[in-house]
Amino acid sequence: MASRLLGAVLTALLLIPAAVSPAPAQTSETVDRSALRVCADPANLPFSNQAGEGFENKIAELVAEELSVPVAYTWFPQSTGFVRNTLKARRCDVVIGISLGFELLQNTNPYYRSAYVILYRAEGSPDVASLADPALKSARIGLVAGTPPATMVALNGLMSQVRPYHLQADTRFDHPGRKLVEDLAKGDIDVGLLWGPIAGYYAKQQDVALKIVPLLTNGGPVRMDYRITMGLRFNEPEWKRQLNDIIKRRRADIDAILRDYGVPLLDEQGQLIGQ
Repeated sequence: MASRLLGAVLTALLLIPAAVSPAPAQTSETVDRSALRVCADPANLPFSNQAGEGFENKIAELVAEELSVPVAYTWFPQSTGFVRNTLKARRCDVVIGISLGFELLQNTNPYYRSAYVILYRAEGSPDVASLADPALKSARIGLVAGTPPATMVALNGLMSQVRPYHLQADTRFDHPGRKLVEDLAKGDIDVGLLWGPIAGYYAKQQDVALKIVPLLTNGGPVRMDYRITMGLRFNEPEWKRQLNDIIKRRRADIDAILRDYGVPLLDEQGQLIGQ
């Protein structure tokens, strides 16, 4: 799930000025330059899977092309122990999708920004702009338990109308986000609250048109929108610089991949790009 993918907490990179001429920086870079070694979940569409069908797989291929090396995966479910058993164990060198500020890893520059969204059928449903919209007072709401929108649902007095979907699931056999979108398309629920990349991907697969409205933070008590980066080990500045250069150089190609998968992309003002 996206919440596993996000792990949304804050960190910062520190630059410490020296009063005297500094000695050469001591780093412990152990990046394997013979391949792009990616840490990834083997069954977590739309992000990644072992068949290479996720948008993070496609972005990994783009980065590997820039480096003129093949992609080599270390597969591990993105749940408890993911970072410890992959990147920190030095079995791989990069996680393609990590929220800015995830405290266990060093971040590259962000390569996209998205948000949790309100999702509803385009026909026969009132337009809904926020979780404070009066139209939600009588709506059946699908919500992945434990995700950021749950707090706002509670604050708006809507919990009695919620159909919960599990946060943790073995995505080889079950995908709560996909089930939520399918239930919405069938009319079993009226509104879905979901991480944007998951909502956009599965919305494209339904026979009915679904509308997506981003939930923005706007100074509220819960963060709803996130900048997504690539995650690296700390103290590998050259590797970070190299990936930042690729992100900058191939920005248009990365955006095209994300749009193809239905990812709702936000600009610096928090508006949907292309809407």
